[in-house]
Amino acid sequence: MAVRACGLIIFRRLQSAPAAKVTDGIEYLLLQTSYGTHHWTPPKGHVDPGEDDLQTAFRETQEEAGLQASQLTIIEGYKKELHYPVRGKPKTVIYWLAEVKDCNTEIKLSEEHQAFQWLKLEDACKFAEYEDMQATLKEAHQFLCSKE
Repeated sequence: MAVRACGLIIFRRLQSAPAAKVTDGIEYLLLQTSYGTHHWTPPKGHVDPGEDDLQTAFRETQEEAGLQASQLTIIEGYKKELHYPVRGKPKTVIYWLAEVKDCNTEIKLSEEHQAFQWLKLEDACKFAEYEDMQATLKEAHQFLCSKE
């Protein structure tokens, strides 16, 4: 059976962005793992028994970044499912798009991560080494741009 994980692609809108280009003021939150290759990823984790996918995404975000569900707004209409092998086993990761209500909200990392960054799309794609994650970030950004 495929390993199943869920997470949130978290973004914030900077107040300083010129009104004409709202999407220029969007930054994405990436966390750097404190294990393995120290890759950068949005908060995500495995589904616990009895949990639904969105509950998992919120729980993992709270555990890994210190953000409560009440501090986030889920963006309706965006959900992305990724499929890739991990150590020879299939893995499914489901992401939702969520905006922090206050762009100055403090991030509190767990020991699973050693650093975090708020990054504009181009830099976020450089940090996220995996092509499917880069494509997901670009797709999420396009989705946000289309809603402006």
